[in-house]
Amino acid sequence: MRLLSAILACSFLLPAPFARADDPLLPPQVRATADGLIAAARGDALAMELVTSLTTEVGPRLAGTAQEARARDWAVAQLTDLGFANVRVEPFEVPLWVRGDERAEIVEPFPQPLAVTALGGSTSTGPGGVAGEVVAFPSLAALQAAPDGSLAGRIVFVDEPMTRTQDGSGYGVAVAKRRATAYEAERLGAVGALIRSVGTDSHRFPHTGQMRRLTEGAGGGVPTAALSAPDADQLRRALARAGSVTVRLVLTPQLLPPSRSGNVVAEIPGREAPGEIVLAGAHLDAWDLGTGAVDDGAGVGIVVAAARLLKALPEAPRRTVRVVLFGAEEVGLVGAKAYAERHAEALDRHVIAAESDFGAGRIWRFDTAVGPEALATTAAIRNVLHPLGIGPGSNTASGGPDLKYLREAGVPVVGLIQNGWDYFDLHHTPDDTLDKIEPAALAQNVAAYAAFLYLAAEVETDFRN
Repeated sequence: MRLLSAILACSFLLPAPFARADDPLLPPQVRATADGLIAAARGDALAMELVTSLTTEVGPRLAGTAQEARARDWAVAQLTDLGFANVRVEPFEVPLWVRGDERAEIVEPFPQPLAVTALGGSTSTGPGGVAGEVVAFPSLAALQAAPDGSLAGRIVFVDEPMTRTQDGSGYGVAVAKRRATAYEAERLGAVGALIRSVGTDSHRFPHTGQMRRLTEGAGGGVPTAALSAPDADQLRRALARAGSVTVRLVLTPQLLPPSRSGNVVAEIPGREAPGEIVLAGAHLDAWDLGTGAVDDGAGVGIVVAAARLLKALPEAPRRTVRVVLFGAEEVGLVGAKAYAERHAEALDRHVIAAESDFGAGRIWRFDTAVGPEALATTAAIRNVLHPLGIGPGSNTASGGPDLKYLREAGVPVVGLIQNGWDYFDLHHTPDDTLDKIEPAALAQNVAAYAAFLYLAAEVETDFRN
């Protein structure tokens, strides 16, 4: 802590050459402080300490469960110990879906087990399971084109792969089958459904994930599971060789009465404009198969560690910096919606927001969604981030999943885009564990977030214009 304080104090003494002549919106002292935060972050281990603690002491954190409640208690204790102000839980209720027994097997003609996991929100087959002839479709679109009632008593198999990309853009197309297959299969009269996992790996780890958002009406659809990629390949080969394959599927999840969840909030009050809010978000919940290190323990560590660096400055930034650790993201952005509704009257005072929810890879691109008059300021901020290997992006940022409702309400957002080349190898699987995080990459994320948050909170720019 003494070293950190020394680095930050020295940042106020850095000479004028650190300020770029082509960045007039960033005074030399402001630029120097941002540079000092970047230097401090490179030697700061707090983010790794936080994600280690969260994944070890809490582990999986399925929305609405006792473990998610433990994660909230953990977060409140950590944020309080780190000296943040106004630490609190903003509670809400969430439908509680819990996983049960899950298994599948080819019954004939080539009897063997298949690696599956139930999709979030799936209905139950009952303990005896269901069996049916498999009908394969190469895509969700092909399934949607099938006539009503045409697959009575059968099991649907959507074998649509996901494209690997650096920015994760392949996810949007692939995830559609996860959300819709159960309901399309019900329309067709099927008794169950299987999808190729929404992922890019070749490991025998099926990827879970939410179907219809629990806030959009839970239940409905046929029992649906994800197949690991190798098992999807195996089923496809069996169909090619035999023509007809019968599968038995057993899924026994339960949809229980609504349970308590909540968002954890903490602040650094602004020294001059405390009513203006710069928001840094991540989500606290995680699926139950792994320990939620990459999704989204890393994000929690990044935004908290970045904000702590600002907390250690000799004086607070001009605007308030608010950290929000959202609950119940995985089951349909429930915490995000609750936050937007709770703070509806203050959203016009949310000047800009960012969320870390794409793993722990190095940030390589800076996207924005700001007004045209603010582009000069965001370009100046990007110049500060450039030594971290971060280049320009577009002005069409989403900001992150939990910022959906803020963005729709007109809150400007930025995207500090991480290298997600292997993110969907781990996403929603048992392989989402602490060992997948590279400490140096995590520190680069903290540096970028710290500099961005400070600059956004210090300048007088209206990012809406």
